[in-house]
Amino acid sequence: MGTSLTALLIAVVGVAGTLGAALLTQNRADRTKRMELQAAADQRREERDHAEQLRRAELDRQRASESLERRRACYITLNTAARQYVTAMTNHVHALRRGEDAAASLERLEECRAAYRDSYAEAQMIVPTAVARASGDAKDHLNEAYGMLRKYAADPSTYAAELAAMVPALHAEVWPYLGRMKVVMRTDLGIADD
Repeated sequence: MGTSLTALLIAVVGVAGTLGAALLTQNRADRTKRMELQAAADQRREERDHAEQLRRAELDRQRASESLERRRACYITLNTAARQYVTAMTNHVHALRRGEDAAASLERLEECRAAYRDSYAEAQMIVPTAVARASGDAKDHLNEAYGMLRKYAADPSTYAAELAAMVPALHAEVWPYLGRMKVVMRTDLGIADD
């Protein structure tokens, strides 16, 4: 019985070894497959993260471009309206000084004033602080000039000397602020003055 027990023991060890080797091989194959799947999942996650970063960067670029274009359109409107407002004031002064019927120039002045007020109101909502300061300074000087003009226009004969000085005053006291506003707006748009 010694040899048959030994043979049986050898057979059991052989079968156990064969089964154990198969289990070890399967376990290693499963582990390798899990590692491959995990690596593939990590790769997909990295690709998704990268795609999301690219999407966000493109969205940020698009928003910046739209903001720049909105500000550009606003600046054009504000600059044009402010210059037309000063020109309408100048024309009204000339009409008053010449003793012409000033109703038409006053109507044009009020149209330009309303257009300027609307463009300034829009600008307050979208311009950066530096432009808001410069446009606010220009607005203050425009309003002051308009107030003086309305006062002088009420009685042109009494204020003849003041009306005569009004056009040079507009050039000296208002136009520089409009020029400053234009420079600040161009700077914000990235336009360099050479």
